[in-house]
Amino acid sequence: MIKKLQHKFILITAVSLFLVLALVSALINIINAYQIDASEDELIEMISSGGGKFPDLFHEDVPPLDGNTDRKRDIGSRKNINEETRYQTRYFVVYYNSEGGIKKLDTGHIAAVNSEKAVSLGEQALETGKDEGRLGNYRFTKAENSSGEMLIFLDTRQNDSTKSRFLLISIGISAASWIIVMLLVILLSGQAVKPMSAAYEKQKQFITDASHEIKTPLAIISANTEVIEMTSEPNEWTESTKNQIRRLDGLVKDLMRLAKMDDSSEVSAEFAEFDLSETVAKSAAEFEAPARTHGEGFILDIDDGLTTVGNREMISQLVGIFTDNAVKYCDEGGTVTVSLKPGHKGARLSVSNDCKEPPKGDLSRLFDRFYRADEARSRQGSGGYGIGLSIAKATADAHKAKLSCSAENGKITFTVSFRN
Repeated sequence: MIKKLQHKFILITAVSLFLVLALVSALINIINAYQIDASEDELIEMISSGGGKFPDLFHEDVPPLDGNTDRKRDIGSRKNINEETRYQTRYFVVYYNSEGGIKKLDTGHIAAVNSEKAVSLGEQALETGKDEGRLGNYRFTKAENSSGEMLIFLDTRQNDSTKSRFLLISIGISAASWIIVMLLVILLSGQAVKPMSAAYEKQKQFITDASHEIKTPLAIISANTEVIEMTSEPNEWTESTKNQIRRLDGLVKDLMRLAKMDDSSEVSAEFAEFDLSETVAKSAAEFEAPARTHGEGFILDIDDGLTTVGNREMISQLVGIFTDNAVKYCDEGGTVTVSLKPGHKGARLSVSNDCKEPPKGDLSRLFDRFYRADEARSRQGSGGYGIGLSIAKATADAHKAKLSCSAENGKITFTVSFRN
């Protein structure tokens, strides 16, 4: 159990950390891309405002782009703009006249594009029918000028490369951080669950010690009761005492079984392949007579030749718990059905009984220790003490079998899916 808890702690930490790092990495890349795109938009806007030319904002003879602002405010309002920006920006412009024909080309600010390529890219941009977009390594924007239209193409290769490098670096840092943190979590997870491990071991030791201590007074009470019955006639009081002794003895044995089952390594050491069909048939058949006595129908629907790997005695007890439970809580005149059929990669055991008023609430809680859904499942009514289904769940967990409970169409069904 402690190992499972440790593994679950590591898994939850791994998934949580992965999601956080992925989210942080995605956010910083989105912000970086947004800032780069905003910078490109600003450059295109400046070229467009300059009629297809990058304005020299730092030359005293050139007026500000916005006639209503002074030069310092105009320059200060533009981010990442300096004296070298106009020489570092790679762009070309295709001018069109009012009839839509090419009037002029300006490819003097880029070395990778000649006139022929500029015309081709201009035609492709017009075919898209969009005022702005991307064509390969270029962003284009359609703008108006005094004699027609112009298409401004901005070379974004450097920015695209920056985005890619930033993405790879952030992924690399996130992956390295995840690996380092997970190594630390794996190394220190033992310390994290150590207090729970100590408490669990003390609990197991307490159950073991208490069970042994209880056995002695139970044996004495049982012997005294027998002596009373020998010296005088048996009566309802001695019979009640003997019943309570049997219940306490059963409870002690079941607590010991649960304590043992919690140690999965100890349980799995006793696993071997066996005939599941035969085991289920023999275990369930023992409850046919009690079912008939209660006026209930009893159906065994078991396919032959199904096998599994596990502990035969534990599986037999699991079948007994479910079948006994079905017989106890079956509606009067109802039917108990025990079925074993081939399942996905194994076998599927189902035990059902008629139950017009199934337990209310979360049915999975029926497997909790000492849990009782309602008064109908009281000790007085069933003679149990709310631990049988817990043992069944521990058995299924030890065999890595899937256990479920459902209530529909007037029946309650417990299902166990075994894997081969």
